[in-house]
Amino acid sequence: MSFFNKLKERMFRSSSRLDEGLDALVTADPGDAGKGEVTNQADAPDTATGERPAATPPGDALKPGLLARLTGRGDAPRRVLDDAMIEELEDLLVQADLGVETALKVTANIAATRFGRRVTTQEIKAALTEEIARIMEPVARPLPLYPSRPQVVLVVGVNGAGKTTTIGKLASQFRAAGKSVIIAAGDTFRAAAVEQLQVWGQRAGVPVMTAPEGSDPASLAFDALSRAQAEGADLLLIDTAGRLQNRADLMEELAKIVRVIRKKDPSAPHNTLLVLDATTGQNALNQVDVFRQMADVSGLIMTKLDGTARGGVLVALADRFGLPIHAIGIGEQIDDLAPFDPEEFAVALTGAEPR
Repeated sequence: MSFFNKLKERMFRSSSRLDEGLDALVTADPGDAGKGEVTNQADAPDTATGERPAATPPGDALKPGLLARLTGRGDAPRRVLDDAMIEELEDLLVQADLGVETALKVTANIAATRFGRRVTTQEIKAALTEEIARIMEPVARPLPLYPSRPQVVLVVGVNGAGKTTTIGKLASQFRAAGKSVIIAAGDTFRAAAVEQLQVWGQRAGVPVMTAPEGSDPASLAFDALSRAQAEGADLLLIDTAGRLQNRADLMEELAKIVRVIRKKDPSAPHNTLLVLDATTGQNALNQVDVFRQMADVSGLIMTKLDGTARGGVLVALADRFGLPIHAIGIGEQIDDLAPFDPEEFAVALTGAEPR
């Protein structure tokens, strides 16, 4: 199964899916009530004689026009895109976690060319897909790879966001692409994180450098960079802690890691990736704010899109921050992390037909 098909299948499983909400939005039009009860005027009795004409063949009165039949749109419910519908669409997008500002922007752009027209669900979905893809297109960038070695990638994020699994998947994928990779298990306060990285390292044939529990992560990062330089590794992936309840301590910890590795390579880290959990919804915006204060975040990876009905927060992130989105995750398998494709994401989010 392709990643796109898995994305559509897994991304939204709850009844509050955006595509189902859009279906209900159009069919809820009170103006459509009774449209199936079409009266054929030819069947009315003659006012003079009281006699009825010959019966109309069944179904002819409801038969759509030739163009509608050829395009398959004759039976599709339609609703006037008026102020009421726009307001309902805004509410639906906010519920899908696009956020108020982004929802207003998207609906305004849709209304600019369609206000007053009778639209079908598919037309609304297509318009919404186009607007979302337009917002996402500028930020859809793969993780850049540089000719200088080793490329140091610092991975940050709150505990539970999926940092460890993401690092393991990245290491496996780069290794499969012929790159030499070293992992530094820098979250030295969580034994489970270290053990998980070791499992991924064994699976991918990638060395994982560890340190005793509670030891200095900066010292481990320094030793890992020294080894990566000595062995000519292509990439060094450094895991970090994510204890936001001790924000000041974490900020100092990250700053110290950067200071120490810059003694070995003044240009490091070359990437600082922030891993976000899609199930946190709008809280992801707050996490970006916090980690941008603590580290020079260069790009985002969003995980667990298979576990939420509100992946629209990724649209809000793109609209608000403009940070590159390098990849998205929809599961635990190695191929469940893939480069971010704005068109595929927009189609999966809205339930539209692929363009």
